[in-house]
Amino acid sequence: MEQQLEQAIGIRIRTLRLEKSLTLDDLAVASGVSRAMISRIERAEASPTAALLARICAALGLSLSAFFAEEGQASPLVRRQEQQVWRDPETGYLRRSVSPPGTASDVDIVEVEFPASARVSFPPHASAHGMTQHIWLFDGELEMTAAEIVYRLRPGDCLFMPVGEGHVFHNPGNAPARYCVVLDRGGR
Repeated sequence: MEQQLEQAIGIRIRTLRLEKSLTLDDLAVASGVSRAMISRIERAEASPTAALLARICAALGLSLSAFFAEEGQASPLVRRQEQQVWRDPETGYLRRSVSPPGTASDVDIVEVEFPASARVSFPPHASAHGMTQHIWLFDGELEMTAAEIVYRLRPGDCLFMPVGEGHVFHNPGNAPARYCVVLDRGGR
């Protein structure tokens, strides 16, 4: 199943790159990810980390949620067992796309299980400007850094922030954190 997802990720990146008439070099320059790494990901020879995949997606004009959204017939309901799940190979964080795919909504809902002591940095990226997100913590602890301000979240807390300015997710606790990201693409 994991190998199938890696192949699907590679195919999706290559398809989107070609649809935008981008060469590997073009995408490398736009994303800050090496041409060789993008090529390895497209051939399913490497698993992108969350931060790396986010940079590639931003260069393609997509959020991670939009990238993982399946194409096809829209349905207002998606069952849990049908929701797309992806694990970051670097930190082990588990990302579940909760929103029904193919709908006309600019909002994506994502559930995340974030391991203890894990840290993921998402650098600023112009293509994500105008996008916002709510981070709603259910279990554990979460430390969010946005615009050089550090926020400590406890269960039940919710943080609103822009996406394009870059941010850092960090779990300073000894237990996994579980939270929801409500991403608004802002009419994109």
